[in-house]
Amino acid sequence: MKLIIQIPCYNEEAQLPATLAALPRRVPGFDVVEWLVIDDGSTDHTLEVARGHGVDHIVRLTNNKGLAAAFQAGLDAGLKLGADVIVNTDADNQYHGGDIPRLVEPIVAGHADMVVGDRRVQTIEHFSPVKKRLQRLGSWVVRQASSTEVPDTTSGFRAYNREAALQMQVVSKFTYTLETIIQAGKLLVAVDHVPVRTNPKTRESRLFPSTGAYVRRNALSIFRVWAQYEPLKLFWGAAILTAVPAIALFLRFLIPFITHGGHAGHVQSLILSAVFFFGAMLLGALGVIGDLLEAQRTLSQRTFERVRRIELQLGVQPSHYEPGAPPPSQDIETHHHLEV
Repeated sequence: MKLIIQIPCYNEEAQLPATLAALPRRVPGFDVVEWLVIDDGSTDHTLEVARGHGVDHIVRLTNNKGLAAAFQAGLDAGLKLGADVIVNTDADNQYHGGDIPRLVEPIVAGHADMVVGDRRVQTIEHFSPVKKRLQRLGSWVVRQASSTEVPDTTSGFRAYNREAALQMQVVSKFTYTLETIIQAGKLLVAVDHVPVRTNPKTRESRLFPSTGAYVRRNALSIFRVWAQYEPLKLFWGAAILTAVPAIALFLRFLIPFITHGGHAGHVQSLILSAVFFFGAMLLGALGVIGDLLEAQRTLSQRTFERVRRIELQLGVQPSHYEPGAPPPSQDIETHHHLEV
């Protein structure tokens, strides 16, 4: 059994040493534990630091493509490097590396295909009250859309077995956390969660430069989750809410019209009612179209999974792959050969 721990990185030369120092080289249930760094177009010395600290594999993206693309590249490389389980963690040392055995335990025991680390967000001191509330709202939305029970859906500390990793395909250019949980739920992947520890804050988030940016981006992510994976609930719910004032305004016109023997009155209510009615019809149509697209997305997902399986059978090498530091045994062997 091989475990690969992947770390998406972008200009992390300062934080990466502490992150790597906390990662285990031995995990119960695995014969081999290897480290993979995905360098997302860093302009500092991230690559040199990774090699200097014994990283086994490196995927070097040519430019900064974003966290979601780096995560997906890591999954693809991990599978092609023969991983049976892939753990994803952040380069800023947010998560406690010593909890990796706890994170993979449900997979090793055969109880889950995917495990998400629960940070218990409400206990994290440096999270603002607004951020905690939005985290709770976002997690509730994802649970509704995915039919899972994951309490901390934005946690990036997670583990996938080979079958779950084969089925994951991130579309978002921003983040992978919400989308992959929803995909897992839709694809009937067994999802579990375990409590994990976090380390003290080392730097400001690069994904969210401010609380306002965090609110805007997460609100947009939540809307996209509903629009992409639960379009009928979103758009038909909005259509019903729009139809209510349409009916009320129409009655405001109709009742006086009948009671006064057909004399016109409250024409403005009739016009406004027609506007709300057409809006409700449009929202209902968007729900139907979105539902059809969601079915098409499922077919595309299955096609992608089959293509990935074929690539693994053919032995296709990872894209943008570079070997990391050679294992200690290889260093000794090379040194002995030079002396001879």
